[in-house]
Amino acid sequence: MIGSRHGTVAASVTVKGIGVHTGEETTVKVQPAPEGTGILFKRTDLPSAPEIPADLDHVVDTDLGTTLAADDQSARVMTVEHLLAALAVSGVTNAVVEMDGPEPPILDGSFQPYLEALRAVGREEQQGEIPILRIRRPLTVEASNGASYVATPSEGLRISATIDFDHPAIGRQYGSFDMDADTFEADLATARTFGFKEQAEELRSRGLARGSALENTIVLDDDGIMNEDLRFPDEFLRHKVGDLVGDLALLGLRVQGHVVADRPSHEGNVALARALLEADRRSPEGEAIVDAQKILQYLPHRYPMLLVDRVTHFESGKRIVGVKNVTVNEPFFQGHYPGHPIMPGVLIIEAMAQVGGLLLMDTIENPDEKVVYFLSLDKVKWRRPVTPGDQLVFQLELLQFRRSICRMRGEGFVDGKLVAEAELMARVMDR
Repeated sequence: MIGSRHGTVAASVTVKGIGVHTGEETTVKVQPAPEGTGILFKRTDLPSAPEIPADLDHVVDTDLGTTLAADDQSARVMTVEHLLAALAVSGVTNAVVEMDGPEPPILDGSFQPYLEALRAVGREEQQGEIPILRIRRPLTVEASNGASYVATPSEGLRISATIDFDHPAIGRQYGSFDMDADTFEADLATARTFGFKEQAEELRSRGLARGSALENTIVLDDDGIMNEDLRFPDEFLRHKVGDLVGDLALLGLRVQGHVVADRPSHEGNVALARALLEADRRSPEGEAIVDAQKILQYLPHRYPMLLVDRVTHFESGKRIVGVKNVTVNEPFFQGHYPGHPIMPGVLIIEAMAQVGGLLLMDTIENPDEKVVYFLSLDKVKWRRPVTPGDQLVFQLELLQFRRSICRMRGEGFVDGKLVAEAELMARVMDR
C-alpha cells in the first residue's frame, strides 16, 4: 500500500514468539529478496528447507486462519494473515520469510508489532510497477460458512464490513475504511484477534489455540471480555478487516475497488480473492502489457491469420490472458454462414493457441529463433457462438513443460461467459 512500485525490506528483520494455535516458539526472519520473488515462506527447520509461495494457489486451509502448503505438501505455514497484512501495508512485495516452525508468532494478537519491526529496518524500492487489479463491474461472492461480499468499482481500495455475533460484548458492528498505510496503522493495526472461552477446550483437542492467552487474544466468556479493556469499542470488527487485508495480500496485486463484507471469514476472504482474480483475467478491459506491435515480434503469423490483439495479464511460466477483438470485417465472415456471421470454431481454437504460444516465448532461451508447433488437441468444447462485436478473452495455464514439449489448458470467454475450452500440446522448435 506504499507507493506503486515493488519493494523489499532494506535489511533483515527478526521477530520471535509463540504461535497462537501451535503454542510453539518460532523465529521469523524476513530477508530482502529480488524483484519477482514475491513473498516466499521458507521452513528452515525442515530438511531441504522447503519453500512455500504466499499466493492463492498454495492455500490449503482457512479454519481459524489461513494456511499455505508447499507444492509437494512437504511443509505448511499457518496463520499467516497478520504478517502478510503488515508486509502489504509496508509496501513489501518481495521477501523471503524464514521460519523455524510452522506458525508465525502471534505477539500481542494484533498487526502492530509486525508493522513496527518492518518500519525499523525500512523499505527498499524496486523498479517494477505493482500490477493493479481494478474491480470493473459489481461482483458478489458467498462462502459456505455464511460470509458474503460485494465488490464494486471505486478509486483506491475501500473496505466496509459488518460482523454479527450473539454475544453482549460484540453484537452487530459496522465500519468502513480507506485502505492506505496511515489509515491501517491508525484504525486497524492495534486491533487484536479474539476467541470464546467456551470453545477453548474443543479447539485445543484439535491442536488449535494452544498458544492463546489474555496477553495475545481478546477472550470472551458468557458475561463479557476477560481482558482488562478493549482498544476500540469495535475492536472485533477492526481485526476482521485487518485479516481481510492480509488474505487479499495473497493476490500479489494492488486492489482498486470497494469491498463490502458481511460476516467476513478466512474462507470467504480467500474465495473473494479468487473470484476477483478470475473476473480480472476474464475481463477484456485490462490495460495491454503486450500490444499488437510486440506480438508481431514473437508470433510468425500475419494478417489475416494473426488472431491476438493484446495481452492483458502475464505470469511467467504459469498463465497468460490475451484478447481478440472480433469485427464484422474479419475475412472469414464472408463465406462462413453468410447472413448469419459466426466465427469458425477452429479459428477460436487457433486464436487460443496463439495466446498460448506467447506464454511459451517467455520460458525458452532465444525466443526469436524458436517457433511453437501445436501437436494435438484434447477435450475441445465449444459452448456458445462468437459473433461480430464480441471480445474474445483467452486464459491459458501452463500444465507441463519438459524437453521442449508442453501441455496447456485454455478457456475462451465473451462477457465473462465460457465460449470454448481445450487442452493443447505443443513443441518448441528452431525456426
